[in-house]
Amino acid sequence: MRLPLPQFIAQPRHPEHVAEVIETSSVEFLAQCLEPEDLSFPVMPAFGSWVKSADEESGSQIYAVVCHATTSPIDSIHRARALGLSLSELREQQPQIFAMLKTEFKAAIVGFNTGQSIYQHLPPRPPQIHQAVYCCAAPEILDFTTKFDFLRTLLQIPSVPVDALVAATIREIYQLRQLDHAWLVQAGRSLSLLLKEDYDRLQAILSQIHP
Repeated sequence: MRLPLPQFIAQPRHPEHVAEVIETSSVEFLAQCLEPEDLSFPVMPAFGSWVKSADEESGSQIYAVVCHATTSPIDSIHRARALGLSLSELREQQPQIFAMLKTEFKAAIVGFNTGQSIYQHLPPRPPQIHQAVYCCAAPEILDFTTKFDFLRTLLQIPSVPVDALVAATIREIYQLRQLDHAWLVQAGRSLSLLLKEDYDRLQAILSQIHP
């Protein structure tokens, strides 16, 4: 006698639930964006934007900054090719294209929130495989960035355009803080202390912030 397979009812997705962890390490995680419900490409989080995932064992929320993103075929053997069609034409003529692509991003871990305290250093454990990844809400980012220790972590990330990443991250926070000039000055001072031996690099980062 065959037992019936369990039936699962899909729950509505939280609007900020954008991806799922598919690789993880102590310093970063790789996440695959969830497929949208309509015929469109998954939303790719912006370079320098803030995301979070959870360490379910400790209950901590782990904060990270998006440092790299790609869209590529699910099949690694066959490359995508130019079709010369607009997005609307793709939806009409080649709707299967959207199911054949995946969007992934790497996020560098910059700190965590235990529920009682916020820490701007690496957590004891990263998020686990298949954990949900959410875009951080503005209040979370504002609470986390009252201090500037996370800038040191960003400056030490390997294999990414770090200067551009730091500038993009500061720009986003500055906009969220409604152009808080005092905060921007503090961020600049923190950078100047971290890069006191590299004035040219400091100037390169500051020139990309353009308040």
